[in-house]
Formats: sequence, structure tokens, C-alpha cells
Amino acid sequence: MQKYYTYYIECLILLLTSCHEGPQQTQKVDALPQIYPDYVGVTIPADIAPLNFEMVSDDVETVDVTVKGSVGGELHVNGAWADFDVDDWHALTEQNRGGALTVTVCAEQQGKWTQYQDFSIYVSADTLSDWGLTYRRIAPGYEVGGNIGIYQRNIHTFDEYPLLLETAVPGRCFNCHTPNRTNPRQLTLQMRGEGGGTMVQIDGEQRWLNTKTDSTKAAGSYAYWHPSGNFCAYATNTVHQSFFVGKGQRIEAYHEFSNIVVLDVRSDELILAPQLMTETHLEIFPAFSPDGKYLYYSTSDSCRVPAEYEKVKCSICRIAFDAEGRRFGEQVDTLINGPANDKSYTLARPSYDGRWLMYCQTSRSNFPVFQQDADLWLMDLQTGETRAIDEANSPDTDSYHNWSSDSRWFVFTSKRDDGMYGRLYVAHVSPDGKVGKPFLLPQRQPKKYYGDLMDSYNVPDFTCVKVDFNVREAHRQVYANERVQVRIKN
Repeated sequence: MQKYYTYYIECLILLLTSCHEGPQQTQKVDALPQIYPDYVGVTIPADIAPLNFEMVSDDVETVDVTVKGSVGGELHVNGAWADFDVDDWHALTEQNRGGALTVTVCAEQQGKWTQYQDFSIYVSADTLSDWGLTYRRIAPGYEVGGNIGIYQRNIHTFDEYPLLLETAVPGRCFNCHTPNRTNPRQLTLQMRGEGGGTMVQIDGEQRWLNTKTDSTKAAGSYAYWHPSGNFCAYATNTVHQSFFVGKGQRIEAYHEFSNIVVLDVRSDELILAPQLMTETHLEIFPAFSPDGKYLYYSTSDSCRVPAEYEKVKCSICRIAFDAEGRRFGEQVDTLINGPANDKSYTLARPSYDGRWLMYCQTSRSNFPVFQQDADLWLMDLQTGETRAIDEANSPDTDSYHNWSSDSRWFVFTSKRDDGMYGRLYVAHVSPDGKVGKPFLLPQRQPKKYYGDLMDSYNVPDFTCVKVDFNVREAHRQVYANERVQVRIKN
């Protein structure tokens, strides 16, 4: 019996050793492996889902990958793609927090193995403790339909959950799903079309409001919560589209008008300010400062759109807000002047620690998601200095960004893969403003997943916990068509 037991142990050790060592005969090349997604040199949090990847070439039969930690630990996988176990991956990255992972890739083609140059993945000392992300997925068909959906994703695993799909409310368009500083205990979203309205959910209780009044031109959209949770800012506008013929650009989206209002969610009253409801300008994309004392927003001169679409140049401004008195200040400060720089600046998003202001720069437009030259910029709110985030930007559209709860990470959409579909990327920001190379949101089999997915991601945001949303209640209230009518604050 002892003889057979010893033989079993020896075979097991031999099997484990052979699996660990991988290919015995390889031809080494002085080139990095061509992998999808491009995870070469990215900076990641320790607890992110495994960075599975595949070889770009379809001729690769087998890939053999070894990952070694600078502090310790090792992973080895062999198969059609690099498919890491979630628990093993988390154990390795946690062990090497603040260090690096060295990745060795060997690929088999026609029975011959090639070993590529090693590359590094940097594991930040900063965790990403938020539970996940919310986002809308929509086919880029520029119309209602195609099963629009708002989803949430556990960023520590590959699990995705639908929050609201068009199958629950057919023919409706919905978006602007916004938690309060990543906390979905307070959540708002906007539904357009028949039975539309503004949903405000607090502690799981949905209330559907009609935010259009005789004093406002449209219902609320592009929402942003006040840190107290007592107020939510909205832009009131309509979105239009024009299509190009015979040009590289396919579409231009624009707003004929836009104003900004603030809803007191305790009293269902709108707080208005003449500075934010002008006839000569379009005010859009509100965002409260982390202390709640200011409201950032973009503004542009009114133009005859779509004919004068190239003249839309947005500036980023700031106005004081008194939460206790429920009123705005008189003075508007222009932080970045769009017309003076012949640029357009939108989507100002202050970090929750009050240090940075991230925004989007384009050559024109107040709708950057359709602008190929859209780039992310960063302003130091202590010094006023600004710079392009070259570490994260690409030759194609980079826009719609939001911060993690600790202000050490941000998520944004990018069309860098193919110029058509927006995908989600996450990047790290150090205390001095240095940005790490962003990584594509991991998927278990990424090449197949993203290759088969016919949706664009947009309006991503972090959530510190999983969102609790009652789809049945949303369906009931939408079709009941009973809305709480908001009032204007006296």
C-alpha cells in the first residue's frame, strides 16, 4: 500500500511540475506579445476581476502564461486563452499590492512555441473598494429600440446584472442613472417619451416626478446630487441628431436649448436662478463641488443648430450655492473659456476629495461622446493648472468619466478599439495627479465577449454597494402614469 501511495505522490508532483513549467522548447523573440485587451504596463487595483486576455492572432492554438509577483506568488494557466481563477488572481494581486506582476507569454502555432518578451502589470497600493459600476448599454443605432438597458457590474468578478431593460418598458428611452457620490441609496434616472418622468429613489423607495413646469422648458436630465442628499441638479433640454453624408463623421448631436435647475427632493420644489436659465446661452452638465458650496457647469452661446453646429464652444463655469438658504449666488466665475481658446469644455467632474476637476475637451459641441477628438483633461483645483491626460487619452473619443469614492480611480468611455463602440476603461490617479495606463473592463473571455457585443457603453459610474432596484415597481409606476408634479420654490 505504501508503495502505491509513494508512486501516486511522485506522479502528482511530476504532473504539477510539468504544468507549472509549461512548454519545454520555445523560440524566444524580442517583441511583446500582441494580446487583447492590451494589458501591457497597465496599473490595476489589487481586487479587480482577473485580467484575462487572448492573443490577437486567430492562428494561435494554445497560450501558456506565467504570472510572477515582485513580492511573491505565482500563477500559471494554459489553454485557448489566459483564463485566471478569480480567487487565485485576487490572492496574487493582494500579495503584491504596491508591487508589480511579471507576465511571461508563450504561444503555440502549428505545433511550435514562441516565447515573447515579458511585460509588467503594476498593482497599485490604492484599493478600489467600490462594489461595482453602473452603465447603460445601447446599440449605436441612434434611435429608441434594440433593447436599451441599464446594468450593474461587480468589478471584482465577472458578474453583470440588469437594472432596467427596455423589455420592461418597451419603446422608452432612459438614462442619466446617477447615484450620490457612488452611493446608490440615493439614485435618480430619467425616462423620455410616453409615460416618461424623473425617478428619485431614496432608501429603495421610488418616486416618479414630473419635473417640467410652466417655468421650465423640459424635464430634468444629466443629473448630479448635492453631497447632503437633499438636492439634485438637472439640465432641462432636448437632444437632437443630424447625420452626415459623404464625411468621416456619422452624426452630430446637439441641444437647441438647455438650462439648469436644482430639485429639493424633500419638498419637490425646483430652485431656479436667472444665471442658469438664460435665453442667450445653453447651460448644461451640472456638478456640485464635494463640499456642496458650488455648482460647476458648462455654458455656450446659443447658435442656430444644426446649421451652426461648429460654433458651439462651451466654457466651464462655477456659481455659489447656499444649501441652507436654498439659493444661488449672484456671481458666475468662468474657469475655462471655450470661445477664447476656440475649444469646447464639458462634463466637469470634481474628485470627491476636492483636489481635481476632470473635464472633456473637444473642438466643438456640447455632446462630446460623438466627437472623435474628445480628450480628458485634469485641473488642479489648488493651483488652477490644467493638462491633457495623455496617459489615458487615445486618437479616438474619450469621454464621460466619473470618480471612484476615494478619488484614486476613474472610469471613462473610449472608442479607441474600433471608432464605433464605446468601451469602459479604468485608470488610477496618484495623489500628485499622475495617471496610470488605463485598462479595459475585464471579461472572462474578452476577445469573444467584446467581438460579439453589439452595444456601446455610456454614462458609467462607480457604486460603493450593489444597487437595489425594483423593476416591477418601475414598470407599475411608468404605466400608471401618475407623476408627482414639482413646484417652483418661491
